Amino acid sequence: MAYHGPVNGGPSGETLALILGAMHAVEARIEESLEPLGLSLAKFGALAEMVEAGEPLALGALADRCACVRSNITQLVDRLEADRLVVRSDDPHDRRSVRATLTPEGRSRHAAALRVIHRAEQDVLSRIPAEHRESFLRTLESLRGVRAAAV
Repeated sequence: MAYHGPVNGGPSGETLALILGAMHAVEARIEESLEPLGLSLAKFGALAEMVEAGEPLALGALADRCACVRSNITQLVDRLEADRLVVRSDDPHDRRSVRATLTPEGRSRHAAALRVIHRAEQDVLSRIPAEHRESFLRTLESLRGVRAAAV
């Protein structure tokens, strides 16, 4: 998403441009660290949701947990299945529903991804002076609640 300056005569947008630029740089750093594992952030996110659930998930439930539409989750599960990270199975309680189940390779790849993401996080945090990290993290946490209604 590109930012193209102030909206409706608002502030210069420098702060927003810095925030968006930092977000994109961090996202690119994480994507880069996941690439050797054959994962993207989207694939990792789906695997993480499945690990957290601790049981096979209906594709609709996985879509909800990943905050994406069902057609996107179908395509994502297609790619995860092609990579042998998940398998599809019929839901024994609802014959209209299909579930995604992690394979042992999916669990292994998720664990490896956690390690590389942790290293990437340490790399990102190392760029912030130690005396500012706690304040920086509190500031980031406060931005999590920003929604369109706040504008």
